[in-house]
Amino acid sequence: MNLKPTRMGINILFGAILWGAFSPLACAQNPRLDIQNLEALGQKASEVVDVNVDGALLKLAARFMTDEDDREGLEIVKNLKGVYVKSFEFTKTGEYSPADVEAIRSQLQKPSWSRIVTAQSKREGETTEIYIMTASDGGAVLGMAIIDAEPRELTVVNIVGPIDIDKLSQLEGKMGIPRLSGAAKESSRKTEEKYDKQK
Repeated sequence: MNLKPTRMGINILFGAILWGAFSPLACAQNPRLDIQNLEALGQKASEVVDVNVDGALLKLAARFMTDEDDREGLEIVKNLKGVYVKSFEFTKTGEYSPADVEAIRSQLQKPSWSRIVTAQSKREGETTEIYIMTASDGGAVLGMAIIDAEPRELTVVNIVGPIDIDKLSQLEGKMGIPRLSGAAKESSRKTEEKYDKQK
């Protein structure tokens, strides 16, 4: 019996490894999203917020959270691995396409990611979605994503690291993270209550 690997066998094995590493399911396991497709929108936008804070920069940002109101936010930030935000404001509607949003949403698939909040305002044309990534045992939250789409604004937030969804509001308005609409907050509150019961 010849156990010497053939060139074809090695190529097949190598291809299988690459496919496994870059398949959609494997990519979905990563709490860090690929939001580079949104870069091109910066040329069309009248205002751009781009936040990339991780590692030492995250620790440095935490030093500036010294107010009494920041105390709980600081407790959250010190455990995170990264905060990434891309936010665009446009002068007119139609400057970004549904495909831009779908490129982000397609990374937020089960079983790793779960959408916990969907809040829509038909009057304002606004949709807010909140996703969380949990450990395989359904326990700790490993990451979070927020997509806030309005006719003239688009914001994507990616928080990497353990985060208590009960305390998410403590990060609103900090490090580029947007303040949630009333509808989103109410949906988030109900989800938090449901999530707490499942723990």
